[in-house]
Amino acid sequence: MSSVLAVSAKGLVKRFGDRRAVDGVDISVPRGLIYGVLGPNGAGKTTTLRMLLGIIEPDEGERTMLGTDRPREMSDHVGYLPEERGLYPGMKCREAIAFMGALRGLPWKVGRKRAGELLEAAGLGHAADDKIRKLSKGMAQLVQLLGAVVHEPDLLVLDEPFSGLDPVNQERLEKLIRVQRDRGATILFSTHVMAHAERLCDRLSIIAGGKVRFEGTVDEARSTLPYKAHYTPHHHAETAGALLPADAERENGSWRFTVPPEGIEGLLVRLIDAGYGISGLSIERPGLHDAFVRIVGAEALEEVPA
Repeated sequence: MSSVLAVSAKGLVKRFGDRRAVDGVDISVPRGLIYGVLGPNGAGKTTTLRMLLGIIEPDEGERTMLGTDRPREMSDHVGYLPEERGLYPGMKCREAIAFMGALRGLPWKVGRKRAGELLEAAGLGHAADDKIRKLSKGMAQLVQLLGAVVHEPDLLVLDEPFSGLDPVNQERLEKLIRVQRDRGATILFSTHVMAHAERLCDRLSIIAGGKVRFEGTVDEARSTLPYKAHYTPHHHAETAGALLPADAERENGSWRFTVPPEGIEGLLVRLIDAGYGISGLSIERPGLHDAFVRIVGAEALEEVPA
């Protein structure tokens, strides 16, 4: 339990028939961070998480979780929300959460008390004694997530946790994830929705075709793309393009272009000296979605919501 890494893997491989679903994945998840595993559907995210948890065994490679290479022995210290959701529909919310805690060694009385507190904090206190079958899909999903954290795990693993949630419940889930991180837990989650990763992740991996294509921070991912400038001259907008970079595109009375590697200051001086002036200027930072497409290839664009 003393390792600075909550989860690590080297060279993970998993084959299903002739297909390599995971093809040599390396991953290092520091303790106390929110870590995202990003990728399009079918990229190998779920298979990777299941190998890390010990649910399935890798065909090749090594992995450790919370300091051991036998991850299932640490299950009482882990909370897990699988991609396939499932709760007993006849159970009441409070009991369902307490039951999931009991499976991880939490005393029933403590679990019921914590369940009530978690439901209140998540804005679901009114549903504590409602049966699961009465809940909306989004509310049931949040209840299952509360069941995954009720025993206060050191590691929380969430597989596509935002799938199927409306915007209100997505916001509640993001808040809950941050609360768990602030408590000291490590959160490892998979997603194909860039907006959640951009807001939440301290670090992330991008997986495509069963391989890790990028590992680092959100800012480091963005830095794989150049900044864009939107420039409006005072005068003679139609000819200003002669001084701008080759990719400059005219948009009515303005121009949009890639900021040169040496920066934009020298270019602005030349534009002013040439009499064009500056009526407006904005610099656009590339988003994680654009960086993702650059890293994994444009063919992934249709698969990945912004």
